[in-house]
Amino acid sequence: MEFSKLFMYIPGIVIFLVGSGQVQQGGGLLGKSGSVPGTVVSCDHVVRKDRKDRDVYNYYNVLVEFVNPVSGRRERQAVKSPTEYAASQEVRLLGAGTQQLRIGGVEEDPLFPPIAQMIGGALLILLAFFQNDVQERRAMLCLTLILLGAGALLIYRYVRLRGRNLQELDAEIVEIYSRQLARETKILVGSKYTYYPVVRYTLNGKENLRRCAVNSSGEKSFKVGEHMKLYYDPERGTVTEAHAQIGVLIAGVVLLACGLAAAAGLIAALL
Repeated sequence: MEFSKLFMYIPGIVIFLVGSGQVQQGGGLLGKSGSVPGTVVSCDHVVRKDRKDRDVYNYYNVLVEFVNPVSGRRERQAVKSPTEYAASQEVRLLGAGTQQLRIGGVEEDPLFPPIAQMIGGALLILLAFFQNDVQERRAMLCLTLILLGAGALLIYRYVRLRGRNLQELDAEIVEIYSRQLARETKILVGSKYTYYPVVRYTLNGKENLRRCAVNSSGEKSFKVGEHMKLYYDPERGTVTEAHAQIGVLIAGVVLLACGLAAAAGLIAALL
């Protein structure tokens, strides 16, 4: 088989694996005990670098206090987190009562749910297979399902966020968190980093810190002192960066229309 034909499988495989990883991570986060409220006692930044000033590891050691749902006792436990928190900040703890305690509520919902990513990845793999095998109708069917599904999900995301009655929060960038993706080697020139803004905002009279999910490979993309918008969901009691964007709705409508046109063409070809 030609290399160009094999290359067609890569996007589907990557999307499927990303969705699969998110499904596994989501199941592991909840644990058997679900989530419980907790309070941040302290938050220490831990950084270790090598002789060339490259990150070996970089995280926050967050000491949290909570009531163990198994024993009913108040406990304190240190949790490693990529996100900084303010002392006395209220958080949701996932997997309380287990050894895999995690802090939740910061992760943003992906544009497409993990299960949808897995299905989309599988359809892209089938699309590549049918194209390589010159099965045009089956390839067209896969493409139609991908377009219809992506369009419907984007429209649903817009409607869902629009109906959550999100309240705007003003947040100030107080720090830039850098995450090293690759180290400099003899082949790779310069270490590669991704930069995240760490913002401070006030909610219910308490100061909170949050490392945002939005990021950039450009070091100067975010500046300390600038302001950005976060959104508070009063029903869920969570803060998010995502809100109803008209661009998402437009993209969803366009994809759905293309999917319907493809479906009409497929039906016409079968008749």
